[in-house]
Amino acid sequence: MYQETDCKESICATVGASPKPPAQAPGEGCQAAMKVLLLKDAKEEDGGQDPYVREFGLHGLEATLIPVLSFEFLSLPSFSEKLSHPEAYGGLIFTSPRAVEAVELSLEKGNKAEVWKKSLKEKWNAKPVYVVGNATASLVNKIGLDTEGEHCGNAEKLAEYICSRETPSALPLLFPCGALKGETLPKTLKDKGIPMESITVYQKIPHPGIQVNLNSYYSEQGVPASITFFSPSGLAYSLKHIQELSGDDIGRIKFAAIGPTTARALAAQGLPVSCTAESPTPRALAASVRTVLQPQRC
Repeated sequence: MYQETDCKESICATVGASPKPPAQAPGEGCQAAMKVLLLKDAKEEDGGQDPYVREFGLHGLEATLIPVLSFEFLSLPSFSEKLSHPEAYGGLIFTSPRAVEAVELSLEKGNKAEVWKKSLKEKWNAKPVYVVGNATASLVNKIGLDTEGEHCGNAEKLAEYICSRETPSALPLLFPCGALKGETLPKTLKDKGIPMESITVYQKIPHPGIQVNLNSYYSEQGVPASITFFSPSGLAYSLKHIQELSGDDIGRIKFAAIGPTTARALAAQGLPVSCTAESPTPRALAASVRTVLQPQRC
């Protein structure tokens, strides 16, 4: 039985799952059909369980989490300096939890955490802080900033929302992002003449335990009924291992994407996208995966 552990070194699975025999391939039995693989790290909430594992359980699915990404933070001194001058910007844009984490790290390393609490936070709060999704919004709220746009769900819709509220004559929006950021949001803002200044504050690298954790999962659980990817990078780092482990059964797997950008990356690899979450939330993803697996229920 898998135990809930630190995802940086091992697989995180449904808490309290009963010991079960190795799964059959999807379509060979209802027990196997209910096993799904989510390629992300675990985030425990107050109840001590990852919200995706919990939500999938409520939908009758046994979800296992395997982290496929690690992160390195970059340009923190420069980012700290920019955060110290809110008067130079029209607002902030956050499209990932890691960018929010970079705020905290840059302030700590720059010895500006107290200044943030006393004055900088309020100065930034006088400006719009645009975010993608409720998960990122929650983290932004925790550092003391109010948010808007979280209902948009993805970068494409957020870009449209920003363009409806900003003007070309405004100060630039500060956009902390990853090294492999999508181009949809920057391009949309540029086309509309909305000034934006991006700064790369982190880069994604493969998680060191990808191969070992996937091998362990497949040897104990078998081929999953569904696999969900949460980013193009996660797909790139894990696909080869999944193809090798799945063999001829890969055609039976229902591939899911957390959003349209990841869905396009799946399609570019020639993989059929069975579903894309309507919004990047545990409930929306679980409902989408449940729907495509519905015919396999007992």
